[in-house]
Amino acid sequence: MISSLRGVVHKGPIGEVTVDVQGVGYRVAVPLDIWEMLQEGEQRLLWTSTYVREDRFDLYGFPEAAGRRFFEELINMQGIGPRLGLELCAVPKDLLMQAVRDEDASILQSIKGVGRKTAEKLLLELKSLAEKQPDLFRSSSSKVGDMGNQYDQDAVEALKGLGYDGPTILDMLKKLPKDLKTTEERVTAALRAL
Repeated sequence: MISSLRGVVHKGPIGEVTVDVQGVGYRVAVPLDIWEMLQEGEQRLLWTSTYVREDRFDLYGFPEAAGRRFFEELINMQGIGPRLGLELCAVPKDLLMQAVRDEDASILQSIKGVGRKTAEKLLLELKSLAEKQPDLFRSSSSKVGDMGNQYDQDAVEALKGLGYDGPTILDMLKKLPKDLKTTEERVTAALRAL
């Protein structure tokens, strides 16, 4: 099992990087927000999760060990594979906690690949995980409490209806100015930002 890689990062298609470790390139799938954060040619340590099946051997990378632990907890849940696990890892932790706190499965439905039944089941699993391991839901990059105004569920639904996936929508809304008051203003600003 490959636990971590330290090397030069080369960005590939969205969500994929190659980590060059002394001349050997390892293809690693990463969450969308991590892919955007990584810089071409920088030296980085990625904590990796190795996913082995009879027809595949994949690596999933995270800049922190806690991100890897969260991903591994997610893919151990029934019905969640690595692709959906990466989608969930790209969602801000405060938004996941908001869904758990408010028992609002509709927030989870904004994630690509999550329907109503999956969202309801996932909500229960996340609640259980948050009770057992609350440290996995601590976000190092954003301030708790600021997220509520940015993640207007109607704006998420409108952008989802236009064909955008969950992490892209959440990333767009996160970058919007805080003074936007209405859903219409948020959707318009998000579309202009593209």
